[in-house]
Amino acid sequence: MSFVPSSILVTGGAGFIGSNFIHSFMAGNPDCTVINLDCLTYAGNLKNLVGVEQSLRYRFVKGDIGDAALVAGLLENERVDAVVHFAAESHVDRSITGPEIFVRTNVLGTQILLEESRKHWQSGRVSDFRYLQISTDEVYGSLGETGFFTEETPLTANSPYSASKAGADLLVRAYHETFGMPTLNTRCSNNYGPYHFPEKLIPLLIHNIINRKPLPVYGDGLNVRDWLHVRDHGAAVETVLKKAVPGSVYNIGGNNEWRNIDIVNLVCDLLDERLQRAAGENRTLITFVKDRLGHDRRYAIDASKLKQDLGWSPAYTFEQGIAETIDWYLANQEWVTEVTSGSYREYYQQQYGGGAR
Repeated sequence: MSFVPSSILVTGGAGFIGSNFIHSFMAGNPDCTVINLDCLTYAGNLKNLVGVEQSLRYRFVKGDIGDAALVAGLLENERVDAVVHFAAESHVDRSITGPEIFVRTNVLGTQILLEESRKHWQSGRVSDFRYLQISTDEVYGSLGETGFFTEETPLTANSPYSASKAGADLLVRAYHETFGMPTLNTRCSNNYGPYHFPEKLIPLLIHNIINRKPLPVYGDGLNVRDWLHVRDHGAAVETVLKKAVPGSVYNIGGNNEWRNIDIVNLVCDLLDERLQRAAGENRTLITFVKDRLGHDRRYAIDASKLKQDLGWSPAYTFEQGIAETIDWYLANQEWVTEVTSGSYREYYQQQYGGGAR
């Protein structure tokens, strides 16, 4: 029997993955209210939610998952029966230069959210409840040239970012094992698609190519990642939320392994066509730079458990998804300009006047 939420708290819903999830979830669940809790760090952009923010079923709250009183009040007053926790500091490079905020948000913030969720679940205010932790394949560490991460792969995180996410995952497991709390955990591969902040590889490539800027490639460019369209990720998260047995862990992957340099070349070539440049012109922008510290060589997800247990499989091929992503960025240059200039931050004040609806 499926779990059907009536009021869902989404943390980090103004970010890349969270905002895409809210768009698709609200479209497919007309009887469910969505509360979006986001503290609007640099990666949070309320313009990602144009199209849903005027809905009577949507409420935005500016706040921190580490604010126990705020979280407790939202859970109780909104009669929340599901928490989907996207909120996190997520950029590996930033975790290397400043790991403290990653531990504070991703570990301590998750513990506070878990604790208030446990109290709410045990209060009896809702008849059924789910807490879903959104994690990453980076908690598994690095693969060799063969093999795949499964849900049984040990957590061997290699960066401060992935270590903080692994710590959060273990806390989620502990709350299930200790208290019997109905938790769920998903670990996804690299996402791409609309509303991606342009510090990440694919949107950075698109932005720099349009503006004829260098395309920085770490090391030899042969690091391998499995790419997942953000809308496929959202569909998988919704499937796990509604169908998975509490206590479950599911990997979410696109079955799309690509070397970084091959991604760079593909984006260059597609934009040669779209920008009417000479074949190979954009590849001249490629610039190899010093490798990232502790740069994991290869990630690859085995998502067969999710397909076998719950019937999910990705809808996008990478070729289709990357073409649509490039076209989205070309058609939404105003969004890109506002993000790169920082003016997107003004939208919060314009819409909410410093408060929350």
